[in-house]
Parts: sequence; C-alpha cells; structure tokens
Amino acid sequence: MWLFKVFTVIYFTACAAQDSHTVSMFGHVSPTNPLPSSTEATTVYEPPLPSLQLRSRWSDVFPSEKVEFSCYVTGSADWTFTWYRNTQRVQGPNVSLTADGSTLTITAATQTHHGSYSCKAHHKTKRFTTKSSNSIELTVYANKPKPTLTRSSNFDKMFPGESITFTCRVDVPSGWVYLWYHKRTDDIQATTDNTYTIASLDHPDNGQYHCKAKRGKYPFYTEESDTTALQVSDPPKPSLELLSSWPDVFESETVELSCEVDSPDWTITWYRNEEELQEDVQLDAVDSFLNITSITQAYEGGYACKAQLQSRRVSSGFSNHVNITVYENTPKPTVNKVPGFNPMYVGETVNLNCKVDVSSGWKYQWFRDGIELPATTDTHSISLALAGQGKYWCKATRGEFISTDFSEEIQQDVHEIPIPSLKLITPWSDIFLTESVKLNCGMNGSPDWIYTWYKNRQEVQVDKVASVDSNGATLSIRSASAERAGQYNCKGHLNDRSVNSSFSSGLTLTVYKEKPGITLTQDPEYKVMFPGESVSFSCHVNDSFGWTYKWYKDKNQLIASGSKYSLNSVNTSNRGAYACQAKRGMGQAFLTDFSQTLRLEVEGKQPKPLMTQQPDVDKVYTGESVSFECTVELSSGWAAYQWYKDGTQLPINTSSFNIRDSNLTNGGTFDCVAIRDKTMYNTQHSDGRILRVSEIPVPSLKLITPWFDVFPNESVTFNCGMDGSADWKYMWFKDGKLVQEDNTASFDSDAASLSISSASASHQGQYSCSGKLKSRTVSSVFSEGLTLDVYERPQADIILLTGWSEVFSTDSLVLRCGVHVKQWNYTWFREGQLINLPPSEKHTITPQNDPEQSVFTCQGIRTGRPSYSRSSDSFKTKNLLLKRRVLLSISGCIFFGIIAVFLGCIVLRVIRKPADGEEKPEEAELFLTMAQLMDRDDTACPMVQYITDAELNASSKEADENGTICSETTPLPITSMEDQVVSSEIQDATEKNGGLISFR
Repeated sequence: MWLFKVFTVIYFTACAAQDSHTVSMFGHVSPTNPLPSSTEATTVYEPPLPSLQLRSRWSDVFPSEKVEFSCYVTGSADWTFTWYRNTQRVQGPNVSLTADGSTLTITAATQTHHGSYSCKAHHKTKRFTTKSSNSIELTVYANKPKPTLTRSSNFDKMFPGESITFTCRVDVPSGWVYLWYHKRTDDIQATTDNTYTIASLDHPDNGQYHCKAKRGKYPFYTEESDTTALQVSDPPKPSLELLSSWPDVFESETVELSCEVDSPDWTITWYRNEEELQEDVQLDAVDSFLNITSITQAYEGGYACKAQLQSRRVSSGFSNHVNITVYENTPKPTVNKVPGFNPMYVGETVNLNCKVDVSSGWKYQWFRDGIELPATTDTHSISLALAGQGKYWCKATRGEFISTDFSEEIQQDVHEIPIPSLKLITPWSDIFLTESVKLNCGMNGSPDWIYTWYKNRQEVQVDKVASVDSNGATLSIRSASAERAGQYNCKGHLNDRSVNSSFSSGLTLTVYKEKPGITLTQDPEYKVMFPGESVSFSCHVNDSFGWTYKWYKDKNQLIASGSKYSLNSVNTSNRGAYACQAKRGMGQAFLTDFSQTLRLEVEGKQPKPLMTQQPDVDKVYTGESVSFECTVELSSGWAAYQWYKDGTQLPINTSSFNIRDSNLTNGGTFDCVAIRDKTMYNTQHSDGRILRVSEIPVPSLKLITPWFDVFPNESVTFNCGMDGSADWKYMWFKDGKLVQEDNTASFDSDAASLSISSASASHQGQYSCSGKLKSRTVSSVFSEGLTLDVYERPQADIILLTGWSEVFSTDSLVLRCGVHVKQWNYTWFREGQLINLPPSEKHTITPQNDPEQSVFTCQGIRTGRPSYSRSSDSFKTKNLLLKRRVLLSISGCIFFGIIAVFLGCIVLRVIRKPADGEEKPEEAELFLTMAQLMDRDDTACPMVQYITDAELNASSKEADENGTICSETTPLPITSMEDQVVSSEIQDATEKNGGLISFR
C-alpha cells in the first residue's frame, strides 16, 4: 500500500510539472494577460461610449414642463443604463425610466432638476460598465414667463374700418405658439407669429384683449399678459338743416343749407345724390354752410354732408338728407270743397279749399263765375243760398314774381229738403233686457226740423218707457224689452213750413234675453308675485261693446273703470281675490254678473334660486366637464338667468351651462340670479358653490414588503395611492403592459394593492400603476416605476471528500454539501426523504446506514434571505462503489506487475554477467528520475483518461494551494450525465483547438 502511495505522488508531481504552464496560461485571460503566441489570437476591445440625446425640443424649460433624454449604444441592445445629474445618481419625484433605463423622463420639471445630465451603459452579460456619455446641460427657470402685449395704435377711440395690430412678446427662448383672447373667454386663434392684426375694425371687436403662449407636445403655458382695452365707436353723424324757407323752389331762387358736427376736428364735405359736390360760381361752400344762388334744375336732388377726420382717413356716414326740388314752370293749384256734397241745401255752409302741392308761402285769390271774391286765404267759407250756386276756381302767388295758373272749376248746386239721417246715440244697437237706448234723427244738423219716429213702419207712441225730446230728434227707450226690438225710421219737417222729408234709412234694434258672459284674465299668469313686480287684470264681455267696468278685491270695490286693472309695483297688501263686473249706460246702467275670482298671491320675501352642480363633488380635475343649473321652485315665468363667478357676471343667460375640458382657471365661487320674462323681476343670488379644479395627481407607488430583490416563491405587495383619497380605483402595469389577475397575482377590491403570492422569474420587471375615479371618467398618468428583481436561489453542490489514498483503507464515504454563499447550514435527503440528523455540512455513508446504496441530495438552510437554496444534483453511491472496486482491481494488477518486473530485472542483473573484454554499453534507465520527469513535456499522465473536467477543476484548485495536482486527498471521479456531456465537449474542443482543453 505504501509503495502505491509513493508511486502516485511521483506520477502526479511529473504531471503537474508538465501541465502547470498550460494552467497558468488559461487560468486568467485579460487584455493585460493575453494568451501566448502559440495559441489562437484573441482581440480585446475597449467598451463603446454611450451617446446622450435630448428628445424634447428645449434644454431650457420652465416649471411643470416635460423633458426627455435618451441614452444608447450604437449597434447593440444588450445594455442597461444609469443616469447622473452633476455626477450624482438621478433620483427623486417626477422622474421615470424605461425598463432598460435607456429613456429618462422628467414629467414636470422643477429647479431641483437643473444641472448637467449624463449616462453610463452596463452590459447585460459581460458585466462591465462604460465611461460617461456626453453631457447635456438642462436649465430650469424659476417662474413662468409673462408675455408683454403692445398695440400699433393707442387712440382711446377707434372707428370702423381702421386697422390695428397687437404684438405678444415673450423675452425667453423660441418655439412659442401664441394664443389670443378677446373679452377674456373668446379664444381667437393660435399662431406661431407673435402678432394679431384686425385689418378692418367693427363693433364686435370692442373689448379687452390679452394673450399667452404655449409650446411642446404636452403644452406648457405662460402666464396671461396684461389686458388692453379696444373701443370701436361710430364716427359722429352730421346734422343737415335747410336754412331757406322751403325745399321746393323755382329756377332763379336761392337755397341755403348748414351742416353741423359735434367735434371741432372734423371737416365737412358736401354731396348731391351721394356724389361729392364740386364748387362753381353758383355754389358757395364755406365751412359748414352751402349757398346755391340762381338755382336751376341741374341742382335738383338729395343733399347731404359727411364729416372727415383727415389725419386718420376716417369718414362719417351721410347726414340726414334734404331733397331740393327745382321746378321749371309754376304749378297749377287744385280746388275742393267741404262738405263735398253737390247739390247742397239752403242754409248749409260749404268750405272751398285751394291748394298748391309745390312748396309753400302762397297767397290765394277766389273767383265765382269769373267774378273775384273778397277772400285771400286757401279756404273760402260760403253759407249757401240759391244764389250761391255757380262755378268756383282760384289761383296762388308767392313773392313778387311767382304766380300760378288758374285752378280747375268746381260746380256747387244748391237744393232744398234733404232726407233725414237716423243715428244711434248710444254706441250699440244690440242691447240687453232693462238696458236703455237712444236714437237720433237729423237733417244735416239743422235745428229747424221736427221729427216723427216709426217702428216697423208704425208710428212709435210715447209712454213711460219710450220718450222723445222737444223736437223729436231723439228717441229714448229707458228699459228695453222684447217688444222694443225691430226696425226704426224717422221723418223730418221744417218748423216754419210744412215740408216733410222722406223716411230716413232704417236702423234695426236687437234685444238679448240673457245677460252677457264676462271673463277675467291675469297678465302675467304667475301663481305667485313678488314685491315690485307689475301685474294687470283684464275684464272682457263676450257680447256687444261700450262697456265700462267695476273692480273688486276681496268683494270690496276698487277705484277703477277701465277694462284693465294694473298694479305697477305689488306688495303683500295686494294679496287677495280679484273680480270684475261690466256696466254700460248712464243713470240706471246695465250691469253684468260678476266674473270668476282670481287669487293673487304676493310673496313677501325675495326668492332665492337653487344652484346645483354635476358632478356634485367638492373638487374636479383638469379635463373634466362640469355643469351648473339654476332653478326656482316658487312660481313660474323664470326665463332669463344671470351667472356670476367670484362676483363677476358671466356672458350666460340660460338656466344651465357647461364647462367643458376644465382647467385651473375655471376654479372659483359660482352663483346665479333668475329673472322673470315679463316683469324682469330678479331673485336673490343663490348660495355660492365653490368649484375647485385640481391637476390630476400622479399615483404614488410603494412597495409594502421590505425588499425589491426577491427569490422564487416569496411574496411581494405593492400599494398605489392618490393623495390618500378613497375615490380612486387602480390599474397595474408591468413593463408597460396591463397586469391580469391570476393564481400568483391578485388585487384588492379597489386594486389599490397588488399582491404576488409566489414570485417567479416571470414577475421580474418594472411595475407602475395609474388611477381612475370610481364615479367619473378621469384617469391619471402612470406612477413612477418600481423595478422588481427575482433572483434564482443558489445551488447546493455535493463533493466527495474521501481521497484516493483512502480507497484501500476504508469502506465509508464522506460527502460535503456546499453553497457558494457562506453562512449556511445543510440538510440531507436520501431518495428524496429528509434524513433525521442535525443540520451538518458533511454526511458519512457506511454500509450500515446505506446498505441499499441510495441516491443522496442536500439543501442549504439559514435564517437570512434566501432562507433555503435549491437542492443539489443527485449523488449515487452505487456507481461510486463499483468504480472503487474496479480501481482496486486495476491498482492491484499494476502493483504486482511492477513488483514482478522489478524482481525480474534484479534476477537478470544477477544472473547475466558481461563477457570479459567485451565493451559494456551504457545501460538505459528503466524508470525516469523525478528531475527528468519534470524536465520533459511529452510525458503522458497514465491516469488522465480517468479524470473529468470537474476533477481538473479540483486538481487545479489544489495545485494552486499545494503546488501539486496529484495528492492523497484528490476526490475520486464521479461520472454523471453532466460529466458525460462535459467530456464530449472537451473531446470536441480538443479536436478543434489542437489539443488545448477549455475548462468550464
């Protein structure tokens, strides 16, 4: 046995000397320790330098603007990236990274983000880091800029047609789009040019103007500029006046006009038929006066004037027009008479009228049958007699030179005894029972006639009901009855002569048997009125006419007689029940029944409307729509509304309005006032409703469990929150994709927590969340991402500690369990069942405790994380014992073979003697010395065929520690499926690389 040990030590010492150079060459290869020239050349490259790029457009930004950087390595995607600001690692709020870190996003910049940015790249597999990239300086201004608004014209008052240009200037970097506003709410337009021009002003352009600017894909807005007021007014309208006596003139007469304007800065221009007048010898235009002397028909037309402001090229509209008519010839007068009857009767009076339709200022002359009458006015009155019959005409004169032609002739005949005229004195011919009526018969108003009355051609007898006046001209029926109905006529005769007229025309009198219906209405028909409002009641009789009315409140008569009873400003004392009654006639007037009663309610307190908001919440978020509604439950007729925000009236007159796509400027206190459509009565202001508009918060993502790097089967819990509010529900994302609930990932009822019950490699990635209101369609942006790393548990390995020298002296095997991380305890398993022994690094196998030659595994355990390792590969003791037996047999054969050879050599040396005188050749040494073995590099190691890669690794390690490869503690070879695969790979590598073996 001891000889075998000595032989083994000598053998492996020689092998170590032969192969030590190979191990030293390949054990550590680096750019500073390259392979020797005899091996295949390897090129070592410097790591590439990453490139940093600003993806957003500006490197100088303002608070809340978004900034994006990207970092990349050209030609490869196998990199992750780390970001630095002023050489410090980038972290903090409003900063997010993509999964591989190649894109850095600052969602809302603040001054804490100001500085120089750079990045480094880390190779995912080769474990080395590049140098820093190029740097980009990010400037973050402290405050939002405020534009300056100027205008091209600063006149207090502008006129229609003038132009003006507004300029909006931002004294900071470029890239702005300018937004223009008119009257605070009207968004005019957005332009990249910083000017806004109104080429031709008009009245709708009145009001306040301001501007602001924006830039970027997710727009950043500046402050609003100060406002500037623009007033557009009409130019003053001139007033034109005719100073001469008349506008209708004849040739050679003079016309004088004046044009007045309120402002002294304006000059006057004259127009005829809307064409500007050119001065000539007959026109004398001085300042605001125009004289036309010796007028001709060429100057006839409509005269007007305009006022002009020469310095600004502004002209007023036309003044009022004065039409000047110029006649070439004198007119011919027209004549008529009043009354125009022909013939007329003796005693009547006729008025003759002479009229000249052209101009004025005329004097008149009258003629009858060619004889001039003593009359000089345009009207000539004649009390007719038979001698007054004849032909009449006239003519007119004006001034010293103008005289008309004679008028046409008018014939007047004079006759006697006209037909009587029957008239109804009372204004109605349809009457009711007990009502009175009066009829009149006349002969053109002459008092010389006496009259007789007839009903249905029968003379009316005077009695207590029917009576006549002194000359019988008036018939009075005091109380009508059914027998008084019929057709009435009259005749007349002269008092001094027995001259009778013929029957007058007939008049039919209708008598109703029932009283008429009466209707009472209210305007406006509001159920409840309020102090200060106006209301009127109307009373209407359905039949006939001529009614006067009586008015009652609570059955007490009011002082009123018209068909309407109006209350111009009601108060609580006007409450009550209103009714009316109609009457007509004098003395014993006819009265209708009472109308129905209308109740007037007057509320003493000014009503207050109810303002509601949808959604009915205390706070809304930007982008949401909000609607307000104003209602008054009391009474009716509320048709117009006034809305106020922070005490300022809004341009809204409907009962409701919406704010679409709300922003922070929409916040404030809102209230409303309702107005009646007919009385214009307004309510109190409603209670104010405060609208708070907030930016949608960014979700806050937290890890509840205490670590980001976990191991398989461990649990992980994330929590997502929105300012602590319970109004949100949440969605979860991993690497930008929506997380679905399954057996390993679950959510709580509102998805505020994401729980992973058993982590695996599939759960590794960057997690983020977003919020959505439960009751409204409001969604937040993504939270800042949190990266979860899932690491593999360390692998336990079994090593056989029983050495080569112990193969011949023991039947037991000592196994050692190891994990590359220290501070572990170990448990052992046989055939998958736990061995009930205290945890130990080593386990001894003997025929007594393992008679069946089983399969062993081990597992590391400890109190830290991870608390246990993966199980080791299986170790089969049966194969090991078989190898030991084979090895013992071979070793015995070799040993006894060497003894036999050695003894044989001794015998031959003793027996064989050299011949005398024979030259002895130099004897070759059968075995090489240790020094010779170490000097040679072609000596084969006879045990190399039994040694696997794992053994080489162990031998290499022991060689490093002990300076030799072969020793008594060298583990016996253990062949497993992995060993066979590795051996195959070694053989292939040997064939391809000329005998060099790559150790794994």
